[in-house]
Amino acid sequence: MRKLIAFIFALGGMVSAQETHMVVEAYSGKVLSASGSSQKRPVASLVKMATAIVAVDWGTATQTDLGKEMIQVPESAHSSSTGLKVGDTLSLRDALYASMLASDNMAALTVAHHVGQKILEQRGKTGDPVLAFIAEMNKLAKAIQAKDTLFTNPHGLELGAKPGYSTAADVARLSIHAMRRNAITFITRQKSRVIKVNGQEITVQNTNELVGETGILGIKTGTTNAAGPCMATCMDRDPVIRTKPDGSKGVTPRRLIVVVLNSPDRFTRTRTLLRDGWKFYDTWLEAGAPIKDARKEILATPAPK
Repeated sequence: MRKLIAFIFALGGMVSAQETHMVVEAYSGKVLSASGSSQKRPVASLVKMATAIVAVDWGTATQTDLGKEMIQVPESAHSSSTGLKVGDTLSLRDALYASMLASDNMAALTVAHHVGQKILEQRGKTGDPVLAFIAEMNKLAKAIQAKDTLFTNPHGLELGAKPGYSTAADVARLSIHAMRRNAITFITRQKSRVIKVNGQEITVQNTNELVGETGILGIKTGTTNAAGPCMATCMDRDPVIRTKPDGSKGVTPRRLIVVVLNSPDRFTRTRTLLRDGWKFYDTWLEAGAPIKDARKEILATPAPK
């Protein structure tokens, strides 16, 4: 137990009793630090990463240009942080910017409504388009082995009698998968973006204050009363280039994912976990990347078929 406590303190400092977190290197899946990472809990707007993945994957599968696909805010939409109103029109890509940067709940629901309707039409079915979209979100969770995750809406608000939930480990899986999508990394690394609503330009700001710092690619922030302040962050460093025994060059890419749930000072906490995570990872890599028990040390992140 003493060794475990020392390990947690070494990789991130003091841990809040209510906080859960995970730090993982994305390419190897090496878990660098974790605390309560399998605890099920609400994750607020981190849910919107799944919304973005499903929408982007649908666009890729149907060869749809997200910048030209116009969508309309439905009557069932919720609160908007960017001033969207029922009946407003914007491109699917701009709705993703509003959802992922400004964490706009109405934008996320609008994406789900539009793509869900298209999915139903393509399958020759009828029904609630948002529910159809949420079903795809849960299929995604199953495919990436996020077994302790349930999505009940596309935005992360705790609504209804059956709120959704996830874990720090599952959010890390979701984060790794999201950042495998160039369309998503391009969005999340922006500090701000000008979008058009009803043809009028408005600027949406990224809620992630780490964006703009060296290597930071975003991903998502989120806060609700039930979830507390949450954050998933992706950071890249230059690949490690080493000479192999046969004289050829080996290239090892490096990418850290940090997930903190219910962390009162999520930005400072994330910076600390990134700093200490890199130290631990580089030491591990220099030692030859030893693995004693892959089930405990490696986070499985399969790509959905």
